[in-house]
Amino acid sequence: QVQLVESGGGLVQAGDSLRLSCAASGRTFSSFPMGWFRQAPGKEREFVAGISWSGGSTYYADSVKGRFTISRDNAKNTVDLQMSSLKPEDTAVYYCAATQTGRVHTTTAEYDYWGQGTQVTVSS
Repeated sequence: QVQLVESGGGLVQAGDSLRLSCAASGRTFSSFPMGWFRQAPGKEREFVAGISWSGGSTYYADSVKGRFTISRDNAKNTVDLQMSSLKPEDTAVYYCAATQTGRVHTTTAEYDYWGQGTQVTVSS
């Protein structure tokens, strides 16, 4: 069992940076590929970024490539999302998720554990 808790959300202006963190409990955290997703009002939850269990491979949605960076620290059981050059369209609730399938997926169905989410609001 893995429990995930996100933090770091807030209200920022366009062009600002923000760092989200996801803290995980459970001894097997280091074996799970992780993902960050987001959901804006009235829209489906969408993939933002993913990272392999070792941290050696990362994946990004085209909409955030070059602006967001995902990283993990298996010793601390954390996975972070550094967001830069934020845009109003990045406004959403951001969720971290863990999958037991052994690799990163871009769809929500393959993820087994989810955090409660943290709100990110970017004003223009």
